[in-house]
Amino acid sequence: MITLLVLFHSSHGSVRSMANEISEAAEALGATVLLRTFEQREAHDIVVSKDDLLRCDALAFGTPTRFGMMAAQAKQFWETTSDIWLKGQLIDKPACVFTSSSSMHGGNEATLLNLSLPLLHHGMMLLGVPYDVPELSQTTTGGTPYGASHVAGTANISMLSETETKICRSVGKRLITIAEKLK
Repeated sequence: MITLLVLFHSSHGSVRSMANEISEAAEALGATVLLRTFEQREAHDIVVSKDDLLRCDALAFGTPTRFGMMAAQAKQFWETTSDIWLKGQLIDKPACVFTSSSSMHGGNEATLLNLSLPLLHHGMMLLGVPYDVPELSQTTTGGTPYGASHVAGTANISMLSETETKICRSVGKRLITIAEKLK
């Protein structure tokens, strides 16, 4: 059985919605999902520990876009993982990234690349969204080959579009499929 860590920070609910879609797709394939946040914002949130990183077979990591970069809460956590990096304990684990912004050109792709950096430094296998996911070519909102994304608009609408939802679900399925092949 595959254990997927879905690690996220969400300010207005959009990234949480994406995390939930990724989680549901993984659970539908029989995976155990550890849904974790960087800080407790809602009563049921579980704050991530470094042990969660060690226990997982795959990782989905997402935050809102902050001027083309990850949220500070996520960066602060990754800066505590040098001991794991020194031991190479995340090497070859598959991972993906996801984000949300308030505008179409709000820095989603730059953020996805920024989210990828600590994962690559840890030796993880970064998975994007391949073009065999038809929604990638159909979307008029979020979704990139670098990872799932959402455009909330200035009203901060956390409800995902149909294409955004399908892209998130395809990411969850792909993570589990690849993790099973590696295990």
